[in-house]
Amino acid sequence: MMPRPTIDGTAKTSNLIRFLQCVTPIPSCRFLAQDTSAIDLNNHWQPLPNKAMVEYFTLADLWACYDEFSAYGAGTEVSLEYDDNTTQYYIPYLSAIQLYTNKSISTSRKSPSEFENNSWDEDSRSEKLSGSLSGDSVKTCDSISNDNSNCDESSLKSPKLGSLYFHYIEMCSPYSRVPLREKISELAKLYPGLMTFKNVDLSPASWMAVAWYPIYHIPSRRGEKDLDASFLTFHTLSSSFKDCGTGNENNMKSPELVKTIPGGVPLPPFGLATYKVQGDIWLAHKSDYEKAIYLQRAADSWLKQLNVYHHDFNFFTSRFPIPN
Repeated sequence: MMPRPTIDGTAKTSNLIRFLQCVTPIPSCRFLAQDTSAIDLNNHWQPLPNKAMVEYFTLADLWACYDEFSAYGAGTEVSLEYDDNTTQYYIPYLSAIQLYTNKSISTSRKSPSEFENNSWDEDSRSEKLSGSLSGDSVKTCDSISNDNSNCDESSLKSPKLGSLYFHYIEMCSPYSRVPLREKISELAKLYPGLMTFKNVDLSPASWMAVAWYPIYHIPSRRGEKDLDASFLTFHTLSSSFKDCGTGNENNMKSPELVKTIPGGVPLPPFGLATYKVQGDIWLAHKSDYEKAIYLQRAADSWLKQLNVYHHDFNFFTSRFPIPN
């Protein structure tokens, strides 16, 4: 299926690009005076800006972008054959997240005494989350330090990566998951930095993956198998993508994915994996196929260089393998 032309003769934005634009979060930006004690920029991550005010957003601002999506779904227009259109809705689920911070772990996490005052020790915290988290899903630097399958010792703290504050990989079935906003609220009760950190506090190695599963489309279209497709998008969480040592600095440079709004900071996907993508709806022409392959390779490279086993990515790519 070729892209439909617009009145001026140019091709309309493809279904794949529209989807990636739709799921790009744009948290509201705030400003801090560069010399304020509230900001501590790490020169290994980014040069000091030549301006008095530093733009930033908090992670709470980022999660607010998913409020409506988590409740009602993210709707993206899908062009079908014979000039037919539908709007497909997707629910976002947290698939993975790693936060590397320039703040010490002792100041960025609740102290042991705070947990003890609430009668929460490490075992009881795990039990309280056992209803929705698998045993290996959520870890912090304390538990990861003895787990070489996820990170080696050098990745826990280094000048370029920072200190690993939080690590979460979703392992359970999609049918057992709760929407992203609900999951973040649940995790933030134990790890408040998930709400309070600013993007300028985070290393460029900080990232998240969001799984998008279809729920319905309006108007309904029976027999369209491509509307059953699911997607996995990868997003950086830092204010800078420079000198992070991951080799993917150029992957964010996809102008067609960047939506801008006044006072917002777009975080377009730097990586992608797909599941049940068949036919011509999503990969209608060569540029879409090349974009999907490029983004999938970028995600694969990112995970390998951070030495992360990502359950959803491995599942998705086993159904949509990277060509040799």
